[in-house]
Amino acid sequence: MVLKNRPLQCRKKFLRFFPSGFRDPTYLDWERDYKWETHKRWQHELPVDEFRRLLHDQPAQVARRALRVEQQARHSMLFSFEKMALRDALKTSSGASAFASGLYAFLHGTAPFSQRFDTWTAVVAGLPRKQTRVFTWPVVTVFGFIAQPRDHLFLKPNTMRAAARAYGFPLRYTSRPSWDTYESLLAFADVIRHDLRDLKPRDMIDLQSFMWVLGSDEYA
Repeated sequence: MVLKNRPLQCRKKFLRFFPSGFRDPTYLDWERDYKWETHKRWQHELPVDEFRRLLHDQPAQVARRALRVEQQARHSMLFSFEKMALRDALKTSSGASAFASGLYAFLHGTAPFSQRFDTWTAVVAGLPRKQTRVFTWPVVTVFGFIAQPRDHLFLKPNTMRAAARAYGFPLRYTSRPSWDTYESLLAFADVIRHDLRDLKPRDMIDLQSFMWVLGSDEYA
């Protein structure tokens, strides 16, 4: 249950920064455009047919391209220690192959969404670890968000938890990535989509950006 009046206060905060909502030129510049450009780079680098071909012939190339797309974003979505841990994990052929196969099944598989998510988290949890852990919420969720922003959300724990508190939404959060938390985050997004339907959010980029404004210190 969402607490009364919290959504209205959150809406006012968002519109204070971006008076024209999700079409505001400043919003596009600060929040949306670079995420959409990153998605377009993914479509260019790893369209499904190319992804499938590389998966069988050059799985390490899948890993390299996925990392390159994220790293070329104007504002990287991963912390430096997460990028380093992921690069280290994917240097081995076994790590790159597991990553490529797991990511393909997550994005393009036919199993139920919850099952695909659970399988993907298991893959990330099993990647080789050199120094820093690679199994974090940002690493687990960033590639789905970049590749399929109509379906997937990016979870930065502190920011999303702060956004849920501001909105009065009871987010079921655990620090270890799990379907229960991700399902709860998607439910939070559905509530926001419904409440802001007059502002016409296009996809999860808009919904994630709204959450970011609510929870990030950048918009204190």
